[in-house]
Amino acid sequence: MATPKPPEPVTLIIGMLSSDLELLAAAEAKLASLYGRVDLRSPTIDFNFTDYYEPEMGPHLKRRLISFADRINPGELAAIKVRTNELEQEFAQAERPVPRPVNLDPGYICGSKLVLASAKDRAQRIYLGQGIYAEITLDYRKGRFVPVETTYPDYRSREYIEFFAEVRRRHLVWGAG
Repeated sequence: MATPKPPEPVTLIIGMLSSDLELLAAAEAKLASLYGRVDLRSPTIDFNFTDYYEPEMGPHLKRRLISFADRINPGELAAIKVRTNELEQEFAQAERPVPRPVNLDPGYICGSKLVLASAKDRAQRIYLGQGIYAEITLDYRKGRFVPVETTYPDYRSREYIEFFAEVRRRHLVWGAG
């Protein structure tokens, strides 16, 4: 019989999506006030993988990925997703030209995977609590991140995978220290 034990700490990541670069900076500042210093920031990436978000967010979307220096317990992911949803609502209440001016997608990286949180249930997602589900988005095998069957197109891209590989490298170095 296996004995339950506390999980290893993981690295919090958040994908931010908006057409407004100033709003991405404001969202990052707010997230840093909640979750600590941003350890790594991706370049701003054109989000041209799908037009799914355009009706509520408008055209010319940009993605920025961030990771945080402070490690978290993976059991905190549901509460973090609830809080990022609240932040999206706060940003939407300001005078903006679109109903949803920013999208905040939290997840975490550990040595073996990238996990994302969602409020939408799908067959591949596991319920965490508080109306939040989690799914493995990238699997780390044979020295690299590998998309799974249900990985979103943007999370399959070279830019994203290179960013997440660097986050993983830093996570493992931190864990060794």
